[in-house]
Amino acid sequence: MGPSRPGGTGGRPAPGDPSFPARTAPRCASAGALDRQVARCGACPRLVAWRESVAAAPRAAFRDEEYWARPVPGFGPEDAALAVVGLAPAAHGGNRTGRMFTGDDAGDVLFAALHRAGLASRPESAHRGDGLVLLGTRVTAPVHCAPPQNRPTPAERDTCRPWLAAELALLPRLRAVVVLGAFGWQAVLPVLADAGYDVPRPRPAFGHGAHHVLGRADGGGELHLLGSYHPSRRNVSTGRLTPAMLLDVLTRAARVSGAGRGADARVSGAGRGADGPAPCPE
Repeated sequence: MGPSRPGGTGGRPAPGDPSFPARTAPRCASAGALDRQVARCGACPRLVAWRESVAAAPRAAFRDEEYWARPVPGFGPEDAALAVVGLAPAAHGGNRTGRMFTGDDAGDVLFAALHRAGLASRPESAHRGDGLVLLGTRVTAPVHCAPPQNRPTPAERDTCRPWLAAELALLPRLRAVVVLGAFGWQAVLPVLADAGYDVPRPRPAFGHGAHHVLGRADGGGELHLLGSYHPSRRNVSTGRLTPAMLLDVLTRAARVSGAGRGADARVSGAGRGADGPAPCPE
């Protein structure tokens, strides 16, 4: 049996309530509290139905495991200087394990590269509680539920956006964001613009190796925005993305953000969702 699912006071939100993220996310005072609320969300009926139907018919290799089958929170310390933003949890990966990029091929590639870049304590991510620690780095996604065919709709992305906006805002030492893929890029840019960063117009195009430095109108600190192809099985198997290409982007991000070995890092992530701070009020 897998780890227990997250609890939460106040009961489960009404299924299909699209206002829950926008109503709840801005009221969370910490990333840990936000994680608790993310795991309770049921705003998108299509995604709720899919994540639960996958859990009800697990792959043979995982039939003895209890699937998480809920939204997957971000993973990493609350004082992270670097955020890595993907696409959405995989049906038999994060939707099973309850941790971003954990238990699937894309995660194998990502965490191996994070380890080599000095941003993770070990090169594998098998399950929550496996001892993996991210160093000054937080991994998240613009959509927190596993979508059918790994393709969330624009409406689902927009409904989920308040979680991403609040999560980035709750990282006080954030200095760089690495976005894995065009979908995530399109989701992150409006979030950064709304947060007060000077996002150019026309908005920067996504591309592997893209690197933009965003200032703030209020004179606040700069933010480095970097792009990489997503480490999906297809991108890796076709050679569109190689481990060396991903490592190059992550190494650059570690350098400009100051994240990595030697930085102050704490254990955090989906495990905190089960045992962490009390949820923020609804």
